[in-house]
Amino acid sequence: MPPPLQAQRLLLSHRRLPSAHRRRFTAVSSLPSAPAKTLATGPAPSTILSIRESLLSGERTAADITADYLSRLRRTEPSVRSFIHVADAAAEREAEDLDRRIATEGQDAVGPLAGVLVGVKDNLCTANMPSTGGSRILDGYRPAYDATAVRRLREAGAIVVGKTNLDEFGMGSTTEGSGFQITKNPWDDSRVPGGSSGGSASAVSARQCVVSLGSDTGGSVRQPASFCGVVGLKPTYGRVSRFGLMAYASSLDVVGCFGSSVFDTAAILSVIAGTDKMDSTSSSHDVLDYKSELVPLDLLESKPLSGMRIGIIQQTLGEGVETGVISSIKDAASHLEQLGSVVEEVSLPSFSLGLPAYYILASSEASSNLSRYDGIRYGRQVSADDLNELYGGSRANGLGHEVKMRILMGTYALSAGYYDAYYKRAQQVRTLVKKSFKEALDRYDILVSPAAPSAAYKIGEKTNDPLAMYAGDIMTVNVNLAGLPALVVPCGFVEGGSAGLPVGLQMIGSPFSEGNLLRVGHIFEQTLQNYSFVPPLLAES
Repeated sequence: MPPPLQAQRLLLSHRRLPSAHRRRFTAVSSLPSAPAKTLATGPAPSTILSIRESLLSGERTAADITADYLSRLRRTEPSVRSFIHVADAAAEREAEDLDRRIATEGQDAVGPLAGVLVGVKDNLCTANMPSTGGSRILDGYRPAYDATAVRRLREAGAIVVGKTNLDEFGMGSTTEGSGFQITKNPWDDSRVPGGSSGGSASAVSARQCVVSLGSDTGGSVRQPASFCGVVGLKPTYGRVSRFGLMAYASSLDVVGCFGSSVFDTAAILSVIAGTDKMDSTSSSHDVLDYKSELVPLDLLESKPLSGMRIGIIQQTLGEGVETGVISSIKDAASHLEQLGSVVEEVSLPSFSLGLPAYYILASSEASSNLSRYDGIRYGRQVSADDLNELYGGSRANGLGHEVKMRILMGTYALSAGYYDAYYKRAQQVRTLVKKSFKEALDRYDILVSPAAPSAAYKIGEKTNDPLAMYAGDIMTVNVNLAGLPALVVPCGFVEGGSAGLPVGLQMIGSPFSEGNLLRVGHIFEQTLQNYSFVPPLLAES
């Protein structure tokens, strides 16, 4: 990320940008990468399908499945620390209730997600369960209702196993900013899982639950998915209701999901998507059965992506991106070409301006949204003699350093005399980012890029360098500014840890094109080389 003064100059001096440019993509095989794997194909297993088939056939009970996952969670949680709260007793009761309904009512009692254990990011409200947003100011808060996405999962038969850790109120990229604990990466417990949905990503990676919900304001689903080697989906803005999601930046926040396969992610989206009277920004756009669009490997044509045009964003493969990541992404692009697509480099001239614009807009909205945590409306109170001391003391003691810093940044950007120089200019850049993406997506079916400029880095490595941490969001924030859907699928490894560190390929589509992204992602993961995205933590246990 440019220094603050340079970022300001970029925003103030920016004028009309030229249209996106393109050139033919050429694979580069000379860059260093992790050791090559044996070429083979095979579908990524769908855990949701497996659970459903075993329940319907009577091979297993929901209680057995739940017991297996809880046993694995108890073994791995001391080292991973994905969850702030585990609702093991409630999960066991719900599984037993499901078994009784199946025994008495038959298959009609089985919803599409029956028996599927779900982790829920702790900034999504859950009835009768703590919902803290990762902040000490909400320690002990229990909402009286479920967020719409959580309610729809429960109605489909899913079992909420607990609340996953996050950077406080979603403000961070490592999950080190949680007010409760630091979550570790299942691939290497000395490294971060990403953030802010690091708990949700690590829980799926460590198979502590089947799928999980996260939120994505500037990459908080996609970057952890890349770091933890799982599939992560950020839907179009408005595709999923935000009701019950603790607001960070309301024009950017999106509820997303994680799975160990594209099919499982599609199954979750099919349930949680759709309009909601409780959220005026939710879209009435038709909801598809996304998983029904996914073609099994044995039915694929030899060139299943024939006729598809894919643009690889030129600005995401340059300075500041690790060579191993670049190599993995270019290998993935070559694989897409082998599947029949035409892959070309495309230049988005406004791409580099998205990062400073994002942090101005997100911090400005946060300064407004977080004003409710004052110790009176929400949050723990401190004893004080007057109102100002009560407000100041409650917020000072309850909010963490990163949250306070972003509130101050946003308040400054919105203050008299600085509004035009910062907030207004950032909104103008946001319009240019949207236009740049639209022009590119008018020519290409999807755009691709890395999900992060590096693989997972060491815990504490960027704690004292917030600008370096912010710069890691360069690959993802523009998608939120434009309100577009994006899917991250694991595509390779770089050196690190005992078994390598996973790298994710980000696929970006036009508004409400989640079905197309999932279809391409499903084909990609089924035909990829024989990579195993199962962390060594599971092999050891």
